[in-house]
Amino acid sequence: MSAATTTAVPGPEGAASRLGWALADSWTMTRRELAHWARQPVAVVVNLVFPVMLLLMFTYLVGGGRGVPGDPTEYLVPGMLALTMAFGLEATMLAVTQDLGKGVIDRFRSMPMVPGAVLVGRSAADMLQSVVSLAVMTGVGYAVGWRWHNGAAAALGAVGLLLLLRFAMLWVGIQLAMVAGRPEMVTAVQILVWPVGFLSNVFATPASMPGWLGAVVEWNPMSATATAVRELFGNPGGATGSWAAENAELLAVLWPVAIIAAFFPLAVRKFARLSR
Repeated sequence: MSAATTTAVPGPEGAASRLGWALADSWTMTRRELAHWARQPVAVVVNLVFPVMLLLMFTYLVGGGRGVPGDPTEYLVPGMLALTMAFGLEATMLAVTQDLGKGVIDRFRSMPMVPGAVLVGRSAADMLQSVVSLAVMTGVGYAVGWRWHNGAAAALGAVGLLLLLRFAMLWVGIQLAMVAGRPEMVTAVQILVWPVGFLSNVFATPASMPGWLGAVVEWNPMSATATAVRELFGNPGGATGSWAAENAELLAVLWPVAIIAAFFPLAVRKFARLSR
């Protein structure tokens, strides 16, 4: 008599167990990142204070939102909220490159844990810090005279678009950090963030720019988010009547989704190839 040979097929229990381990490992990595906040409070404070300083400087010294009907502050603050979502990029890159340089990620990869938990933990901690940063910037904006006018639901939608942009920028930072490999390379890559941030409608309406420059600015992903957030908050947007301006909320979703679709698999693939 021949014995029948059966192949075990993972059932729902096995899938649930794997998901449980993945969540547990990811939470462990998230707590590790949060513990760094307690040990490095100065870095956390600097990341929170820097965009506040920019907001106050452009509100009271340089002047932002000039030429927009109404209070310029109501144009400037939503733009600064969008710009803040890009400012955390270098902090993400620095954290990843430091772990790479110290061999921390190699040690994690040798442990019996879900490989992607390291990236999930980094991204979760980064998003929590972004929520705190948004809360601080919103409070400062309220203090300098900014208000939203379309109710809580629209305001939550605006916050969601801001965090979606941050999530997209996060994976750009993780990928660039693994390509750079060393903390000293972060400064060189960081320079690329500033043109993207300032070549937008954060501080000035495209209508006040030369025609060709205004067209480029309107298609900037950050401009799409800033315009959409202004619309949701009920703040003046300096609308130009272009397709990009009229469909800013759509672009504020499509641009981050496209960035995530491009950089998330690149980051995961690059992480999987480390130390091979």
